[in-house]
Amino acid sequence: MIAFRRATADDAVTIAALGRRTFIDAFGAANRPEDLALYLERTYGEALQRAELADPRMITIVGEDGGAAVAFAQVRAALAPAPVELARFYVVAEWQGRGVAQQLMREVEAAARELGGRSLSLSVWEHNPRAIAFYLKCGFRDAGTQPFIVGNDVQTDRVMVRQLRIGAAPARVE
Repeated sequence: MIAFRRATADDAVTIAALGRRTFIDAFGAANRPEDLALYLERTYGEALQRAELADPRMITIVGEDGGAAVAFAQVRAALAPAPVELARFYVVAEWQGRGVAQQLMREVEAAARELGGRSLSLSVWEHNPRAIAFYLKCGFRDAGTQPFIVGNDVQTDRVMVRQLRIGAAPARVE
């Protein structure tokens, strides 16, 4: 059984390691090693994770099994009051297909509402059909594209958006 909680500054090392691990598992084979290394250095360093965990506009949720981190998501309030960005959403490979992502999405929705969000947006690599299908099941709709840079490689992400039901229970994902 996965237990979800809000990450604290003490989780910086754990989130950095989990971010690196899940990104490598998901995208390592599709990227040049030098681009992957540069991206991981810029994105999942302990100092950056500590700063993100201290940011009052960001909520990081970690899912644990017996104290071991197996999933995490980071939700960030935008400058405007209504949109909230789902900045990161990862489940370790061994836990995929076991309902963890659906549970984590419910936690994300609650965090987004807590940040004052009326809508939730995310970006997902255009060559990640499994994730795109999951987000569509969660009620997101395709809203266009944006660049995503891995090291020095400019890739294309799909931008997806959905409205949040204010004051309602999170949407159930079947």
